[in-house]
Amino acid sequence: MKILRAFILIAIGVAVLPRPEAEAQGMAIKTNLLYDATATANLGLEFGLAPRWTMDISGNLNAWDLNNDRKWKHYLVQPEVRYWLCERFNGHFFGLHVHGGAFNVGNVNTPLGLFGNPGPNRHEGWYYGAGISYGYQWILGRRWNLELSLGAGYVGSDYDIYECVECGTHLGEAHDDYFGITKASVSIIFLIF
Repeated sequence: MKILRAFILIAIGVAVLPRPEAEAQGMAIKTNLLYDATATANLGLEFGLAPRWTMDISGNLNAWDLNNDRKWKHYLVQPEVRYWLCERFNGHFFGLHVHGGAFNVGNVNTPLGLFGNPGPNRHEGWYYGAGISYGYQWILGRRWNLELSLGAGYVGSDYDIYECVECGTHLGEAHDDYFGITKASVSIIFLIF
């Protein structure tokens, strides 16, 4: 909730700033609606590096315990450098991203076997990787854009296995490698300037 409140205050505070018409956009904040749909707090910041290059840094946090003795906690940081085919914050782009974070999940079956698919056990550890992406941004208004993007690449994870969700005996360590989708977004973007 603190992240959401900060996002709203920033958006309100910069909404009154004039946006030069003759300059390319320079900075934006965003939220990924796909993460929002899973109750994962997320916020992104994208800023210009050169006329056709931007840096997007996004992060998300899911710190909730689920019902029925289930756990799905994680955080992720995913910086991405983007090359725009036309101009920044408008049209097609290609990106190169890296990602890393930590997880603590238990008594769930994860999609795509992420986090080692713990089943009735608990897996706690780190993940890391890299990938490439393609996306497109539509201008919705003077300060608002919509972005769709999809990325693919590698995720490696190293984790400890425990007997149950809240406690339990340490059962060992494991490592998993995953190749496939590493990024998906439907983002609402607010252009600061």
